[in-house]
Amino acid sequence: MALHNDLGKNGEQLAAAWLQRQGYQVLCTNWRYGHLEIDVIALKDGLPHFVEVKYKTSGQFGPPELKVNRQKFRNIANAAAGWLRRNPQHRDFRIDILAITELKGKEPEYFLIRNVYL
Repeated sequence: MALHNDLGKNGEQLAAAWLQRQGYQVLCTNWRYGHLEIDVIALKDGLPHFVEVKYKTSGQFGPPELKVNRQKFRNIANAAAGWLRRNPQHRDFRIDILAITELKGKEPEYFLIRNVYL
């Protein structure tokens, strides 16, 4: 497996565990809708959250959350719409970004941006 795939998988595992500690119920990771993917789908207070995870292991090139652009947001929103069609009991939802920075020898730092709209 390519290094970036390993990093992505590690980031998503950290994200799922952190979200659970914050009171979210993680429903699934890497949910696919056609060629689109949602990193984590979780419920909190009965509301689905579609979470884009950005994970970095270096301080270079800025914070990880800046890697989510308008096109990425549109892809997440389209995939979320697909999930909602399959789960019509949910009408409201949130799209969140969870940025994780894990520098060598340090504990991961988590930054959750809630209810994103680009």
